[in-house]
Amino acid sequence: MERRNFIKKAAGSVALAGLGTELGGVMPAFTAATSPDNAKFTLKYAPTLGMFNQNAGKDPVDNLKFIAGYGFRAAYDLGLIGRPVQEQEKIANEARKLGLELGQFSLKTAGGTHFVLKDDSVRNMLREKMQAGLEVQKRTGINKGLIVLGNADPKLHVEYQTANVIENLRFCCDIVGNAGLELVMEPLNTYVNHPGVFLTRTTQAKLICVAVNHPCCKMVNDLYHQQVTEGNLLPNLIDCWDYIGSIHIGDNPGRNEPTSGEINYKFIFQWLRDRNYDEAISLEHGQSKPGKEGELAIIQAYREVDPK
Repeated sequence: MERRNFIKKAAGSVALAGLGTELGGVMPAFTAATSPDNAKFTLKYAPTLGMFNQNAGKDPVDNLKFIAGYGFRAAYDLGLIGRPVQEQEKIANEARKLGLELGQFSLKTAGGTHFVLKDDSVRNMLREKMQAGLEVQKRTGINKGLIVLGNADPKLHVEYQTANVIENLRFCCDIVGNAGLELVMEPLNTYVNHPGVFLTRTTQAKLICVAVNHPCCKMVNDLYHQQVTEGNLLPNLIDCWDYIGSIHIGDNPGRNEPTSGEINYKFIFQWLRDRNYDEAISLEHGQSKPGKEGELAIIQAYREVDPK
């Protein structure tokens, strides 16, 4: 996750009831049969490959087994497009065996000023990114690609920038539309993590989706970013519901697991459950406690807030 710099906090170790024996030594291979808490989660929380590296190791297949073994029903890897072709296929095949849905991958459009410009070089870059995304879709079956609209241009009026974004997104949707690759654009916060980005608010993202008017153009609602930027999380979920293609999770402050900050995720997850939400929910956060115990504390946090 090259564009994510999660804040890591120092903290003491934590006792984790119900999450197995004392940690230490060589960890066993984790499967649904060996997990000390293997009940399936109600919602499709999707840990990223690498979230449990200290317990599962760095091999992506071992991570998938660990994730499935602890009852998760989905996983994702934003950096999937940058992995070797054989590794992409291996990850997709293992996920299918384990019954894990694979969530979105990043189309690597982050950084710099691009979507807000009307320029042939921008179109050429976007064409390459979309075509690379289609190749990943063919190999893996993943039908969601994350896009970041890049930085704003202070020399260009915001309405012109918005018009250029709309036209560039239509261009991208025309490339991926026939294959059904959904493009989910993510508003980011400028206060803590991404100073200078163009897209920051859910209202702004919805306006762009409406204007693009293509079934492949959707938005991300990253609840961490939107808590920092605008708050009012549930009303904004409701108002943007028809255009939300992906939901990301992180608590605030600190961008760590639910229950570590101020967001009432138990309430939000129950609201999603009541609406039969069945998409992968990306766990895009760090851990509030260090080490192996901190990784397992993430799992315990989701047990606490998962709807019953």
